[in-house]
Amino acid sequence: MHIVTLDSDTDFDGWRQAARALAMNNVKPADVTWRVQGETADLFDDQAETKLPEVPEGTFSVPASFVELAQSAILHRDQSRFGLLYRLLWRLRSNHDLMTIATDPDVAQAHAMARAVRRDEHKMHAFVRFREIGRERETRYVAWFEPEHHIVELAAPFFARRFADMPWSILTPDLCAHWDGSRVSFTPGVAKAEAPSEDRLEEVWRRYYASIFNPARLKVKAMEKEMPKKYWQNLPEASLIKPLITSATQRTGAMIAEPGTEPHKPQKRVEETAMTRKPKTKESKAYDDAGDLERLREEAAHCRACPLWKNATQTVFGEGPPHAPLMLVGEQPGDKEDLAGHPFVGPAGQMLDRALEEAGIDRTKVYVTNAVKHFKFVPRGKIRLHQKPATPEIKACRQWYEREVAAIRPALVVALGATAAQSVFGKITPVNKSRGHVVELPDGIKAIVTVHPSYLLRLPDAEAKAREYERFVEDLKLAGAAMKRSARAA
Repeated sequence: MHIVTLDSDTDFDGWRQAARALAMNNVKPADVTWRVQGETADLFDDQAETKLPEVPEGTFSVPASFVELAQSAILHRDQSRFGLLYRLLWRLRSNHDLMTIATDPDVAQAHAMARAVRRDEHKMHAFVRFREIGRERETRYVAWFEPEHHIVELAAPFFARRFADMPWSILTPDLCAHWDGSRVSFTPGVAKAEAPSEDRLEEVWRRYYASIFNPARLKVKAMEKEMPKKYWQNLPEASLIKPLITSATQRTGAMIAEPGTEPHKPQKRVEETAMTRKPKTKESKAYDDAGDLERLREEAAHCRACPLWKNATQTVFGEGPPHAPLMLVGEQPGDKEDLAGHPFVGPAGQMLDRALEEAGIDRTKVYVTNAVKHFKFVPRGKIRLHQKPATPEIKACRQWYEREVAAIRPALVVALGATAAQSVFGKITPVNKSRGHVVELPDGIKAIVTVHPSYLLRLPDAEAKAREYERFVEDLKLAGAAMKRSARAA
């Protein structure tokens, strides 16, 4: 009896080398026992590992289809896979066409194992959910998954391609995969207790998932076939699935009972601007209250003035007090803002909040908005990469900025970045050339230009980031002082 011990459950090269040596020495499949390093020996097997026989002169070939099949089937969790594959190899020496006989029990079993492995790989690609750990430069994304078979090494390159721009780890009981931006590495498996709990974005994702769930298209059996219940526990939306399924019939009936809706009509550009609009009378002062901002927000939700609405999740309108003395204008919503429907809730928003606090500005008294109200991006797999808005898109969206300014009448507007400056001043305005100065706009409102906080996040050098952050805080302090002067003068 020959005892062969492989280095790991996925040691295809070790199996191949041993199988070739055994076959060349005419060792029958029944005379070989296959083990994996560290595996507990069989209760009735007290034999130690035997040395592989020397490979004699000569060679033999097998179909490429067998090698391809063996590379997949060997990842199956069934302990008999090594013996099955060696049995096929042994038989192929005398029957080179064996792999074409689909009804052969050994061939059929090997194909079934390979299909199960590929299916498990697909499930891992589909159902891994990363959770965000840490903040800013220390951010890492970690996921937990329990594969049926030994597929972590097989599946990892997919995630390296799909999430190439973020550091991630996928933890499993068998093996853990890690990506640092340049290469994939592997460490031993861990217990589920070491996996992270839910992150701060999962409530946002659950709200979004519930909003896009269509009860009229629900097919429970098809869903459970594609996404078996055992995978639900690792999905952030898992807690919603049962309630949504339960209420689907009732919601579908309600949808059928509702009257039909009119299709969206193209949004006409409002020609009147803040500069040409006549001053409001006492009777029309109600335009400036929170209710009118809500009406503006509702109107902007149906804006079709440029093509960006087609791919964005929703319009992200400005937020803040209806008579805020300070108005901050950014570039456009980011990925997190697009999903949440609120401006400045992502990493750039968190840096802005910190800088405002250091500058002595009360964030609750500030109105924040963006020059462009829809997220412009380029898809890269599941990642949506930010793309700078073009001048036609900035011009198309400027009406909303103008109407926000007219409604709020802030003492000061701060343009965060070049896109915001172009919207505020109505022309291309260099940031570094203009920052540090208070400029009066044609409508009497004062404005200041500074960098966008996302610029600070992109700086790779820690020293430069600290230096530029201090400049950013100083610009906000200048804005705070100018705002107070304007308030006293009024």
